[in-house]
Amino acid sequence: MTVSPAATDLSADLALALRLADAADGQSLSRFDSADLRVSLKADRSHVTDADLATERAIRDLLTAERPDDGIFGEEFGAEGDAHRQWIIDPIDGTANFLRGVPLWGTMIALAVDGVPQVGVVSMPALGRRWWGATGLGAWTATAEEPRRLAVSAVDSLDDASVSFQSIAQWSDAGRLAELIALADRVWRDRAYGDVFSYMLLAEGRIDMVAEFDVKEYDIAAAVAIVREAGGRMTAFDGTETLSALSALATNGILHEKFLTLFRDVRSS
Repeated sequence: MTVSPAATDLSADLALALRLADAADGQSLSRFDSADLRVSLKADRSHVTDADLATERAIRDLLTAERPDDGIFGEEFGAEGDAHRQWIIDPIDGTANFLRGVPLWGTMIALAVDGVPQVGVVSMPALGRRWWGATGLGAWTATAEEPRRLAVSAVDSLDDASVSFQSIAQWSDAGRLAELIALADRVWRDRAYGDVFSYMLLAEGRIDMVAEFDVKEYDIAAAVAIVREAGGRMTAFDGTETLSALSALATNGILHEKFLTLFRDVRSS
């Protein structure tokens, strides 16, 4: 994503985003692995729980009180208000994991200015982990001692790359199974770590690429801000810098064009 030249000091917005994550954790973690968790199906046949709804409401309530002029776009309750400064929320990314008691889920909170994510926070309270970043302020994760600055890997060869492809079904549904097979044949290691956790592993330099399909803005906006500030690059699968292309390719930056070339070569063969 291209950083807006009009971006100003984002310290206050980042501090608020971290408080939003605190509020979200208070809602989501209390319902995780609960015997009375209420689960229903949305119109698109995806699952939603009472925890998803309560978590997004908690974030929206705090934003309405503290940033009444900003817009909000959340997975569960849609968009409202000004799109110039818009908070983009996924209350529980990885709902399928959440409802099965698997701890790999998290809340994603981003502030986008004119469509470009400038602040991102990802909180995975079941793991006791949190990551954050903002334009010009770097990307960070919490540790037991003090925050540690994030940096993507320096791997520069596809042969040495470790990648997360998210799921075979995603690639198959997108008509990209040939590219996935070519990817697995080319890289050192391929795994499906899944959902937002994959992007945070990338930002920490532990893997070198994440790619997925059928993603909405709230699935990736927070990750964009964090990955970018960690030194990585994140685009749509065709290389365009947008949140709305329904695909995401995140890399350590060094390998980005090499992955794009690999996929294009397979596509054209």
